[in-house]
Amino acid sequence: MDPYYREGKNLNATDQVAIVCFTDPLCCWSWGLQPQLQRLVKEFPDLISIDYCMGGLIPDWTEFSDPLNSIHKPAQMGPMWMQASHLTGRNIDDLIWIEDPPSSSFPACIAVKTAQLQSQEAGSHMLLRLSEAVMENRKNIAKTEVIAEVAEDLANVQPALLDMDRFKKEYNGDLSRESFRQDLKKVKLNNIGRFPTLTINKGSETGIMITGYRPYEALLAAVKQVCPL
Repeated sequence: MDPYYREGKNLNATDQVAIVCFTDPLCCWSWGLQPQLQRLVKEFPDLISIDYCMGGLIPDWTEFSDPLNSIHKPAQMGPMWMQASHLTGRNIDDLIWIEDPPSSSFPACIAVKTAQLQSQEAGSHMLLRLSEAVMENRKNIAKTEVIAEVAEDLANVQPALLDMDRFKKEYNGDLSRESFRQDLKKVKLNNIGRFPTLTINKGSETGIMITGYRPYEALLAAVKQVCPL
């Protein structure tokens, strides 16, 4: 069972805590948050479901700007990745922003949505592997050939999870692009300005929203606010 995506099976929808993670394959803080999300679904396998919404962090470098962190060009992204690695304890190689900086996060977001056309679990695995490729292995996931390499590796390791022939046909096609557009609409509708952002809801009850990297205890406390454990 995928530790990064688990769909509750034994509870009614109104009893289940639904977490939507607004994220992006190029977001270092989202990468830092993944172990906490993994721990949540491991400890509460039937109570919590997690869905991933792609944020489109970097359309391209003519449109991207992060004044809060003084980031306006690729080389300025490195120091924040170093900080994220230090604070989260995750392996993050910031040299990608000097040696081969990704021009956009849109291609990787579309790759995740393409995998999601096959299943939510396939999408979560694709997100994990793309983030791992850029964060730990210094691979430029804005490049089509790198995305194909990551997808091929996933299909070889878990052929029942990802049909590579279908992925090739559907990548960057009408369905995958429209799925990504719908995610961008959700980001705008929910006024999401930074990643990761989590919305945590139980049934039709009013939920909560938390933004940024948080330790596990903070996530658990947030879950308990909407569903006392």
